[in-house]
Amino acid sequence: MNIPETTRPRVIVIGGGFAGISLIKQLQKEQLQIVLFDRHNYHTFQPLLYQVSTAGLEPDSIAYPLRKIFRKNKNFHFRLATVDRIHTSEKKIDTNIGSLSYDYLVIATGTRTNFFGNKTIEENSMPMKTVPQALDIRSLMLQNIEKADITSNPLERKRLLNFVIAGAGPTGVELAGALAEFRKGILEHDYPELEEEEMQVHLIEGLERVLPPMSKKASKMAQKYLENLGVCVHLNTMIEGYDGTTVTTKEGTEFKTASFIWAAGVTGAPVKGIDGNALVEKANRYKVDRTNAIIGYEKIYALGDIALMETPNFPKGHPQVAQPAIQQGKHLGKNLKRSFKGKEMIPFEYFDKGTMATVGRNKAVVDIKKMHFGGAVAWFLWMFIHLYFLVGFRNRVVTFFNWTYNYINYDRAARLIIRPFKIK
Repeated sequence: MNIPETTRPRVIVIGGGFAGISLIKQLQKEQLQIVLFDRHNYHTFQPLLYQVSTAGLEPDSIAYPLRKIFRKNKNFHFRLATVDRIHTSEKKIDTNIGSLSYDYLVIATGTRTNFFGNKTIEENSMPMKTVPQALDIRSLMLQNIEKADITSNPLERKRLLNFVIAGAGPTGVELAGALAEFRKGILEHDYPELEEEEMQVHLIEGLERVLPPMSKKASKMAQKYLENLGVCVHLNTMIEGYDGTTVTTKEGTEFKTASFIWAAGVTGAPVKGIDGNALVEKANRYKVDRTNAIIGYEKIYALGDIALMETPNFPKGHPQVAQPAIQQGKHLGKNLKRSFKGKEMIPFEYFDKGTMATVGRNKAVVDIKKMHFGGAVAWFLWMFIHLYFLVGFRNRVVTFFNWTYNYINYDRAARLIIRPFKIK
């Protein structure tokens, strides 16, 4: 794979998400050789994937080349590859482009969509974890609206314009709100033959409220915002299957739809070679100590969504969102620098900066410690924080321009079927 031989310690990082990037930024000035592996050549700002899928942003607004982030560091190397196995006894990894030894190994592979073993849902639904998947959803959404515009069959038109989302966590809530705003701002102008009421957005949640990880007050406000936008919220409803035409629930309800989006759960994405007591199989996460070292292994660490660190405040591990990943990456980088100097590592403490979700224009909810609020102030705070954490100055400028344009014109300029989606 053409990685130069070196006398410096080699740190291999698997995964260019929030955790991996945060770690490398801390270590890039050290006398190390850093090798990053990822199956994509870009970092994805996943909190805004839903805006790509609903034509609010183009993918290059939320993706940034991994090589460009660290191109000034001559001891940094990126390889576009998938890591197949870790050989802990030999201190090397196998990838689809070759094998490489390591002195330190950091696993930051994040999560993948969890279908909970339901094959019909896995085969027929639309997940949204990657940029290509978000583009598939955008294409399918626009293609179905185009088909609805030309069909004379009212039942088929209803099916094509029925959008069903499973899971009312932040992703599902934000996606449902964005689709509802698309209906309100775009449908009547671009498709005058279609009635706005014909496009329905259904949000299905198995628990008793939307946004279960957030406060009850935030959940109540978010549900009110969604319903005011015309989203049909279905709580205490468990999905049983989807055959490509009909979503069925355990309660006996059916939804005829050509667009079923699965946002109901994630599971860890571990790499083969580390298992046993170190891998918590139910969550597919590596059990780590307070320094993010994987239990039972030396100089092998796990960060972010793939790491399960039990603490008094988080006995089941930290939430699988961006902030724990960013903070763990930064902390491990500092700890490794301490260890290079012969100093003892410091236990990780997560600083909870709060949770937020946007529902639509001027509508968001925020939980910050004991403060729970929503509305326009929360929405502007949500925008500022997301712009701040976007990687790359250009991405911030382009995203800010798009949001400003969309806000003024009630428009979504990226409604292009660039790559038509073909149903399997």
